[in-house]
Amino acid sequence: MLVYSSTKEKFSKDVDSNDIKNIILHSIEKTGKSVGASELNSWQDSLSSMDRLLYRSTVPDDAGVSIEYHIPQTSKRVDFIITGRDEHNVECAIIIELKGWVDSQLTEKDAVVKTFFQGRLVETTHPCYQAWSYASLLSDFNETVEEENVLLKPCAYLHNHPYNDVINDPFYEEHIQRAPLFLKNDAQLLRDFIEKYIKYGDDNQLMYRIDNGRIRPSKHLADRLVSMINGNQEFTMIDEQKVVYETALLLSRVSNSKNKNVLIVEGGLGTGKSIVAINLLVELTRRELLVQYVTKNSAPRHVYESKLTGSMKKSSITNLFKGSGAYTNSDGNNFDVLIVDEAHRLNEKSGMFKNQGENQIKEIIFSSKFSVFFIDECQQVTLQDIGTLKEITKWAKDQKADIHKMELSSQFRCNGSDGYLAWLDNMLQIRETANESFEDFDFRVIDSPTELSELIFEKNKLNNKARLVAGYCWNWISKKNPEAFDIEMPEYDFKMKWNLTKDGMLWIISPESVNEIGCIHTCQGLELDYIGVIIGKDLLVRNNKIITNPSARAKTDQSLKGFVNIMKTKPDEIQQTVSKLIKNTYRTLMTIGMKGCYIYCVDQETSEYFQNQIKKSTY
Repeated sequence: MLVYSSTKEKFSKDVDSNDIKNIILHSIEKTGKSVGASELNSWQDSLSSMDRLLYRSTVPDDAGVSIEYHIPQTSKRVDFIITGRDEHNVECAIIIELKGWVDSQLTEKDAVVKTFFQGRLVETTHPCYQAWSYASLLSDFNETVEEENVLLKPCAYLHNHPYNDVINDPFYEEHIQRAPLFLKNDAQLLRDFIEKYIKYGDDNQLMYRIDNGRIRPSKHLADRLVSMINGNQEFTMIDEQKVVYETALLLSRVSNSKNKNVLIVEGGLGTGKSIVAINLLVELTRRELLVQYVTKNSAPRHVYESKLTGSMKKSSITNLFKGSGAYTNSDGNNFDVLIVDEAHRLNEKSGMFKNQGENQIKEIIFSSKFSVFFIDECQQVTLQDIGTLKEITKWAKDQKADIHKMELSSQFRCNGSDGYLAWLDNMLQIRETANESFEDFDFRVIDSPTELSELIFEKNKLNNKARLVAGYCWNWISKKNPEAFDIEMPEYDFKMKWNLTKDGMLWIISPESVNEIGCIHTCQGLELDYIGVIIGKDLLVRNNKIITNPSARAKTDQSLKGFVNIMKTKPDEIQQTVSKLIKNTYRTLMTIGMKGCYIYCVDQETSEYFQNQIKKSTY
C-alpha cells in the first residue's frame, strides 16, 4: 500500500503549498492510525530536503515519487522511492531511507549504531543496512520486481547529519557499499546518484504495478531450516531484529562462568522471535559454541527435527533442540548459550507429573553462561505458565547474572498487519485499540463448521499450509475409542477427530492431518498460510460483552486444571486469570495464519458479534 504516489512535478507543488504533510496525514488516518506532531514535523523537514534536491536535478518531471510504501507481508514502510528508467531503458526504483539525525555513535555490533531518539540514546540499525534490508524484502516478496527485472537501488540520506568518523566508519563499510550513504553536505552526490539511474520518466507507473503485483508465497521458518543450517541466509533481519541478533552475539562472546548474562526479548505475535532464535542457533553453532534451542511446547521442536531428518545425524538434531524440563539435573554453566523460545510457556516443575526440579527458569539460567528468553506474556494459555518478565528477572538476579532487556515490534505475521492484531485485541476485549484496518488479510466469519472445513480443505490444496483448530471444549474420546469422533455437530452433518493420536505434534505438517482438528497445544509457536478456528462455548458474547466460561472446557484439557479449587479462596483473582488465558488462547489461534483466518462460532450471538465487528472496521 502507498501512502503517497505522484510525479516529481506534483510532489514539488505539494511541498511548495505546504500541503504534503496534510496529504500524508490524511492518507494514514484513513487506515485508522494516528501520527504524532513530532513525526509530522520530521516528515516535513525530510520531504522539503528531498524537494530541494530534486528541484535542482535533471530528473524528469514525470519521474515517480512514492512515500511510505508498505512492504508486503511486513509492517515496514519505505520512506521515499523515486521511479523511472535508466539510460538503457531499464525500469529502476531508488529506495531512500530518510533520517533527520544530527549525530550518531559507534557500536561493536554489526550494522548497529547509536543515536538520540525521543530524548534518549538508543541502538538502531545503520540507515544503509536498513535501506538494503528493505530492498531485499521487496525483492523477496514482490514478483513484479523479479519478473520484470526492475533495478532496485537502495541508499540512505541523513540530511541533517554532518560528516564524522562514526556513521561512515570502516566498520560499516560492507553496508555502505550495498546502499550508499549521503550526509548533510552530500546533496549534490545524492543528486548525481539519482540522475545516474533516472534518465527518463515513469510513464508505465512502476510503483502502481509493484503495489498491485503478485505477492510471493510466504517463507515458513520450518521449511527453510535445512537451508539455514547449511549456511544460507533465508530471512533478512530488519531493524530491531538485527539489533537483538547482534546484541545476543556480542553477549555470547563476553559471557563466561564468572560473567553470566541473561537477555530478555519481549515481542508480540509475529514479530520474528523464532526467526531471530533460529538464526542465533545456527550462527552460534557455526562458531562452535555449545548451544541449544529450548521450548516448553514440543510442537515446534518436533516439526524442526522432522525437517532436519536426513540432512544431519539424529544425535546432532537431538542435541540442538530440547524441552524446557531438560535441565533439572544439569551442571552449572554447562552450556555456552541456551536460547529459550516461547519462554512465556515455561513451567515451575518439570516431568509428566510436574514433580521434578525446582523451577525451569532458574535451571536454565543456572545451566548456561548466557541465556536468551523470547517472551510474549499475551500468549500464556495455561495456569502453569510462569514465564514473565518479572519471574525471569527474579531468577537472573538470584543467579547473579547481568540482565539485558530488549523488544521486537515489527510485524511479519497476518500479512504484516498491525491493524489486524490491534483490531483483534479490541474485538476480543483484551485491550482497547483504535478501529484499525487490515487490508490484504483475509478474515471471515463462516456460518457452519462444514463450510469452514470445506474452505480449509480447498486452501490446503495449494501447499499443505491450512488447518482447522478449535478451543479445547470437546473431550478427547477417540483416544480410547479410535472409531469415535470427538467434535460432532449433527445439525450440520459435521464430525471430526482431534489430531492428538496419529500425527501428534507433527499434525501441522502431516499431509493427511488436514482431516483432523488441532488445538493450542499442537500449533502454538508455528505458522500456516490459513487457519480455520472453531470457537467453543468457553468464549461467549452477551450484550456485546465477551464472557469466558472455563467450565465449558473439556475434562481432558489440563490447561486450566485446578481453577475450581482456587476459586474457593481467590475467586476474583482466578476469574481474571482464567478469562485472560481463554482470550489469549483464541487470540493465538486466530493469528497463526499468515494470509487468512476464518472462524465459526458455536454460539449464534457470538457469531453475530464478530460479524458486526467486521462491518464496523474500515478495510
